[in-house]
Amino acid sequence: MTPPSSPLPPSRSEDWPDLPWDAWKDTCATLHMWTQIVGKIRLTQMPWINHSWHVTLYVTARGMTTMSIPYGARSFQLDFDFIDHQLFIETSDGAVRTVALRPRTVADFYQELMAEMKDVGLDIRIHTTPNELPDPIPFEQDRTHAAYDAEYANRFWRALVQIDRVFKEFRAGYLGKCSPVHFFWGSFDLAVTRFSGRTAPEHAGGVPHCPDWVTREAYSHEVSSCGFWPGGDAVPYPLFYTYAYPEPEGFKDAPVRPPHATYHPTMYEFVLPYDAVRLAQSPDTTLLEFMQSTYEAAANLGKWDRAALEWKEK
Repeated sequence: MTPPSSPLPPSRSEDWPDLPWDAWKDTCATLHMWTQIVGKIRLTQMPWINHSWHVTLYVTARGMTTMSIPYGARSFQLDFDFIDHQLFIETSDGAVRTVALRPRTVADFYQELMAEMKDVGLDIRIHTTPNELPDPIPFEQDRTHAAYDAEYANRFWRALVQIDRVFKEFRAGYLGKCSPVHFFWGSFDLAVTRFSGRTAPEHAGGVPHCPDWVTREAYSHEVSSCGFWPGGDAVPYPLFYTYAYPEPEGFKDAPVRPPHATYHPTMYEFVLPYDAVRLAQSPDTTLLEFMQSTYEAAANLGKWDRAALEWKEK
């Protein structure tokens, strides 16, 4: 049998906001640092889960959340609200504090967040150097990143709402081990990953300011991974990506869909511009086609046991 599909109609192009990189890259850089601070708080308090699944954030109906985090016999949660532009701190014993999302330095955001948490009895220390960046500035010293355009922060979240929904539909078609749909604050991308069930060759590591043992544990088993990245200076537009680790022979030359999808020679993954999905007649169908065709390329060339790993109609 196949998993049940939603009875609601698919999205339209107007449901997917425009995200031109040049218009919000400074806001994106600041927001990246703010999510790293919040993510590191979760990292510090959570028990380790395979492939660093314990560190991620999750898309909500108003922004992104850590979900519940243990703190002794209590618990707390941090929620970004990109509608009212607040970060909420809520505890299991009823305390609520907020930190405004507005143009402000990373150092200012960090200091206020830690002070508000301490005020409700959450005395937490984190490693303040950002991860996965070539030239990181410790949070308490970062007065470089200070932009926050509320309109574009809201657009980014609205894009994540659409992508999270489609990623979850794709995830539902897999019986094998599969990650949640979750947001990695180190690389600043939303991702979902399928596993073949077999171990993989040891990863070379080398991710900037990320311990090699973390990377090697993350890629300890064969994967086909899909994600969304809002862009960067090297690739100045938002895109969807898929990659396989280890990459099977012939993967980069595999025929994939839709026609806008190409293999990026230095990123070592298939990429599809966000606008190719956003402006498609059916964004959902276009994105699902990209994920399915690139997964099939990885699974077929890698000789995965697809009969055991996928839903089948009966």
